[in-house]
Amino acid sequence: MISFLLRRTGLMIVILFLVSVIVFALVNVLPGDPALLILGQEATDESLRALRAEMGLDQPLVVQYFVWVGDLLQGDFGQSFRNNTEVSSLLIQKIPVTLQLTVMSFAVAILIAIPAGIISATRKGTLWDSSATVFALSGVSLPPFWLGILLIFIFAVTLGWFPPSGYVSLTENVGLSLWYMLLPAVALGVRLSAELTRMLRSSLLEVLESDFIRTGYAKGLLEKSVVFGHALRNSIIPVITVSGLQFATFLGGTVITEEIFNIPGLGQLLVQSILTRDFPVVQGAVMFMAFAVIFINFTIDIVYSILDPRIKLTGGSN
Repeated sequence: MISFLLRRTGLMIVILFLVSVIVFALVNVLPGDPALLILGQEATDESLRALRAEMGLDQPLVVQYFVWVGDLLQGDFGQSFRNNTEVSSLLIQKIPVTLQLTVMSFAVAILIAIPAGIISATRKGTLWDSSATVFALSGVSLPPFWLGILLIFIFAVTLGWFPPSGYVSLTENVGLSLWYMLLPAVALGVRLSAELTRMLRSSLLEVLESDFIRTGYAKGLLEKSVVFGHALRNSIIPVITVSGLQFATFLGGTVITEEIFNIPGLGQLLVQSILTRDFPVVQGAVMFMAFAVIFINFTIDIVYSILDPRIKLTGGSN
């Protein structure tokens, strides 16, 4: 276990280093002068040169990179060009919003996928199985942004059951916050639930054909006991893999959904920062997303060993 942790920690550091190089390089090839964006078009050449020197933009890119990385290692993400606010403060404000949307989307996906996957696998060839298959294929084919617009039209504009956009913090009003976030959570969760349903069905069907399952039935165990007590645990690992990866992706992949529903989360912050050439915010947000993906992958490997001791921690998931 210790050797595995050391290897994965070293791999995490290498990947984060490569991501930092790529992010820094891509941000610096974007058109636009940060000093000009801050001072405006009427700024003099002298004031622009002074501000570039103050921001360190007159230094070679290699020097700028190492200064930036050094600040990151000290927890300093820099300051926003747009409003002169600490990037870390902006991230702290936006991450809980995106995290709430992500958690609610997963709750929707799990509540749909697990019952649908179990019913589809245990009732193979029936109408229930066909319905679950159609749902899985339809859900995977529906882009979240299109489904979000459809949900707004039906449930917000036509029926008036939900607000079409906006956000209320959990600290202000828990019930109202969940109500505002439900439509975007469904828009994101349906696609994931379709993927998980299809994967759980396939994995569960394979496990149900195993000898130990036949032995359980031969001993007179009830179907509920066999499915939930034995088959489900052994078939859930691929679902956890996809869920973990999707959770990390959702943290940074809710951009379009947040824009459609006007949710002030990390995705919306990233879009606005790219449009305004707010490079420190872009770099800080992307680095956080990269760390989230790497850390959650690391956590998935640990969960593997807990759910199935047969899986050896040899430096990667199998």
